[in-house]
Amino acid sequence: MSWIDLLRMSGSNLKRRKLRTFLTVLGVIIGTASIVVMISLGLGLQESLYREVENSGGLTSIKVTGASAGDSMYSYSYGSESGEESKKYINDRAVGELAQVEHVTNASPVYEMWVNMIKGKYEGSGQLVAMTPEGLAAKNIPLGEGTLPTPGSGTLELVYGNGIPTMFYEKGTGKGYYETMELPDIDFLHDSIFLILDQDGYYNSMGSGFDMGGGEDGGQIAKSQTVQKHVVRACGMVKGGPEEYSANYYYIYCDLDTLKQILKKEFSGRAIPGQPTTKSGKPYKEFCYSYAQVNVDDIENVDAVAASIREMGYNVETNVEYLNSMKSQFAIIQAVLGGIGAVSLFVAAIGIANTMMMSIYERTKEIGVIKVLGCSLKNIKQMFLLEAAFIGLIGGAAGNILSFLMSSVINMLTGHGAAMGFDGNISYIPLWLVLLSMGFAMLVGVLAGYFPALRAMKLSPLAAIRNE
Repeated sequence: MSWIDLLRMSGSNLKRRKLRTFLTVLGVIIGTASIVVMISLGLGLQESLYREVENSGGLTSIKVTGASAGDSMYSYSYGSESGEESKKYINDRAVGELAQVEHVTNASPVYEMWVNMIKGKYEGSGQLVAMTPEGLAAKNIPLGEGTLPTPGSGTLELVYGNGIPTMFYEKGTGKGYYETMELPDIDFLHDSIFLILDQDGYYNSMGSGFDMGGGEDGGQIAKSQTVQKHVVRACGMVKGGPEEYSANYYYIYCDLDTLKQILKKEFSGRAIPGQPTTKSGKPYKEFCYSYAQVNVDDIENVDAVAASIREMGYNVETNVEYLNSMKSQFAIIQAVLGGIGAVSLFVAAIGIANTMMMSIYERTKEIGVIKVLGCSLKNIKQMFLLEAAFIGLIGGAAGNILSFLMSSVINMLTGHGAAMGFDGNISYIPLWLVLLSMGFAMLVGVLAGYFPALRAMKLSPLAAIRNE
């Protein structure tokens, strides 16, 4: 018997029992869709992690932190063996030392501080991230409009993260985007806004008496001088809308040297926010940064460079260490999610086996006739295995279609990951997962139909013909 004949007979047998075939296929559809969607959630998390690492400078990037000097400074090092806080500050001298480490291609200082923004009846806040031109270029910020800040211009130019508009609210009502789901009536790329660098002074002038720096007097500060408001404009906007979360979502980027000049002028004789002070409360002569971004020439040298920097007395956080740790966690999550989906497919396999056994009982006489007519045992076995494979193939294909629909709904409900703080879709189905799931569904069908096929082979032709 040719393969064409076998295929024709298998298809005909499945059509004769439409309801039973449909219900069996339905079980495979549910099982396939379950396992694909479950695995896609883990893959979505993994893809989001990769994008986050890439936006942070890639796997050859190292974050170096020093002694804590306020809210904008960092002291914790992910993966630090000692867990001890560094006693060294990240200043220009430290950045120069880091740049001299073997295999380091670039060392850029980064300074972060929280600022207030005012435009008409709207007020907001955000984290200002000041970097060198080299550091901004290495960060690979995806711009939707505009350009990066121009160094040496003397004017503070800003690049707004795509989530900054959501940080504004009406001063009269106190309602913002998350209460009204409406963005402020501000053209962020073209309108000028007031930028307030002295948050302590600003809140104090409003009568709150709240100290953002957490002073020794328990948070109460004395009345200060009039808070300076800087008129600034944007030079660029990060690509994406308010619902498209990314690693740059809540940040405002600017040129480091320009910000330093403005801060030194405004806070002349006073401690700059986030800067260390002496025991007498006087500011340090040297400007200290939040951290330094170090780039290594090759991923194979990252661990060696990180070890060298730790020996220098600094805290180190590498994207490689972070990625490896998160990948092990995601592997556990994927195994759990895949196991949940596999249970559904196992139930579907039982349904296929039951269908094939029932088919054998109903077609006992037919099996006996084709044996008498000279059909080989091998052909009989192949016919039943093909029927089971057909069920797996159809169920796998339809299950993948259903999984794509479910994935789209999940991504839509989560705002393509934004609602859960992810960069990109929370559910991601690559082509290899589609092909693998269809192949796996067919394999499950064949395995489920194997023992029923063996039973069909063992039937006695004469006994089968006499069967009523």
